[in-house]
Amino acid sequence: MADADVASYREAAGRIAEANKTGDAAYKRVAALADLFGPRMTGSPALERAIVWAHDTFVADRQENVALDPVRVPIWQRGKEAAEIVAPAPRRLAVLGLGGSVGTPPGGLTAEVAVVSTFDQLGKVGPALRGKIVLFDHPFPTNVPNAAAGYGQSIDYRTEGATRAAAFGAVAALVRSVASASLGAPHTGQMHYGPGPQIPSAALSVEDAELVARLCARGPVTLHLVLDDGPHGEASSFNVLGELRGRERPEELVVIGAHLDSWDVGEGAQDDGAGCAIVMESLATLRRLDLIPRRTIRAVLYTSEEEGGQGGKSYAQAHAAELPRHVAAFETDIGAGAPLGFRIDAGPTAVADLRGLIALLAPLGATLVDAGFAGSDIAAMRPAGVPLLGLFADPAHYFDIHHSVADTLEKIDPATLGRDVAAMATMAYVVADRPTRWPASPPPPPEKKP
Repeated sequence: MADADVASYREAAGRIAEANKTGDAAYKRVAALADLFGPRMTGSPALERAIVWAHDTFVADRQENVALDPVRVPIWQRGKEAAEIVAPAPRRLAVLGLGGSVGTPPGGLTAEVAVVSTFDQLGKVGPALRGKIVLFDHPFPTNVPNAAAGYGQSIDYRTEGATRAAAFGAVAALVRSVASASLGAPHTGQMHYGPGPQIPSAALSVEDAELVARLCARGPVTLHLVLDDGPHGEASSFNVLGELRGRERPEELVVIGAHLDSWDVGEGAQDDGAGCAIVMESLATLRRLDLIPRRTIRAVLYTSEEEGGQGGKSYAQAHAAELPRHVAAFETDIGAGAPLGFRIDAGPTAVADLRGLIALLAPLGATLVDAGFAGSDIAAMRPAGVPLLGLFADPAHYFDIHHSVADTLEKIDPATLGRDVAAMATMAYVVADRPTRWPASPPPPPEKKP
């Protein structure tokens, strides 16, 4: 069936690609997000203004059923932050608190540093960590297929490091920034507490993490850490929805999504302003070209992805009755690199079909099909059997700037962004238009307990 679909949709794919050849339209959308609103932290006035802008832009694009779905989101605020080597010689360090972290005591804390590179090393040092600041100096892996795989192998030190260090009596946890390259900027991100004591946690720049590790190899190092950070309750926010209604089966849905929020450093241009631009321009392109599929394509711009994925979870809950009618859900949340293809989390029929349909994207160089995790905002739809797909853009330089002050607009190439739009719009259109729909995905395998 996929071979026949490739032949019948080749003309439409060509029109979509041509319409996005320069990428200027998508670039204007991400430029608006970056320039007019800047960092869009969950709960911030900037994010709420961006939500209104997205709603009004969908209306201006003549999308249908434009709506704001309410979401309750957690509020975490960054205050004064500082890290300084006290001994053997005073030296300031580049530091960023991790989202979700508690703060230090008033005035900060001062303690000796213990450096480990892995959780195995942490366990071997064990009781000697009591009263110390643990630094996880875990280098970004290079012996991996791509930077996304390297990130996946490193992120646990950011998310779980504080809880694991606290179990041995540590008073704070620092992590070497999860970054594939660095020019002195620390990279933030969300962390999570498990059972047990909650200790402050922050990221050092790659350079400063290596400095502290070298100094500790010479002898004792004492560090003073100040984090006036912490949770501040909840607030109301919104997911933004807009639709291209299907011509024959409008009750059946294909979702395409990205997240509007960002961290409070940089402009959130790559993460995930680019994704929002790809989603919005994909829907706008199909409407301009009068490519109205059999089924409805629903664009969803999620709130609060960075701080717990509340937007995606809320969408799945609010639209639970509709999920059996969701044919597929797409996500784009890996920046604006060249499109390489799609990741898919679905049953064997969908995976096999996608491997055939991906030939439509050969002119874009986007022919990779990789089975696996498709995206955090759509993950909550997985238990309902919805096939999930994630646009996979080249991540070679994405994690150089990810979650840092360097995530700014000028690093996005408009023509490359246009190819991302063409890949997303083409595949979403084909999945929404082809006569047959994919069967529900089998239940995911049970999580392995540690």
